[in-house]
Amino acid sequence: MRAAAPFQISRDRTDRALAVEKEDIHDKVRVRRAHNLILFVVDASWSMAAAERMEATKGAIMSLLLDAYQRRDQVGLVVFQKEQARLILPPTSSVELAKKALADVPVGGKTPLSAGLLLAHKVLSQQLRLHPEVMPMMILLTDGAGNVSISDLPAQEEAHRVAKLITEEGIRSIVINMEHASFDRGLAQALADELNAPCYTLHDLKADTLYRTVKDELRLG
Repeated sequence: MRAAAPFQISRDRTDRALAVEKEDIHDKVRVRRAHNLILFVVDASWSMAAAERMEATKGAIMSLLLDAYQRRDQVGLVVFQKEQARLILPPTSSVELAKKALADVPVGGKTPLSAGLLLAHKVLSQQLRLHPEVMPMMILLTDGAGNVSISDLPAQEEAHRVAKLITEEGIRSIVINMEHASFDRGLAQALADELNAPCYTLHDLKADTLYRTVKDELRLG
């Protein structure tokens, strides 16, 4: 009725009090603001400096959560070590929940890379089904060298197949190469290629450098 009101003088109202045309009929559309879902997927085995890696990841997560409060962004954490992957921090925007979940993260053991990728795929896919407006991004910290399979396939082949599932889901990824530069076998880059993801080597792995890398990628969209 409000849309039709300004046009009443020029419209024929012979047999009606209010002349309403098709173009006056509007649907109320609720537009939800898209938000980021950042899932860190971290190798917590002894294959690399696990303690240093976890401290950097925790710091980056807390910084992102402090930034994300007004934008409704969420951050989560999957770690893989020994024989399995675990969702340490389900996607959240709560700083307090993150502090509790990240207080004691176990490290050590083998490197079930494909299990970590598969759990990440499950978590992000579920979130996309529940919240279609979400913009997911996986931050994978690894040297790309898995040594535990969850099927009969060799560990590396299996990890690459799971990576393809993530790519096919339309999930954006970033790989942080944790291999030492002088011993880099190119495994992290090969995995990044399967994910259609950039591969970064952070010579100074600290919370602020990891945080800035993620923020730069978010800005690039």
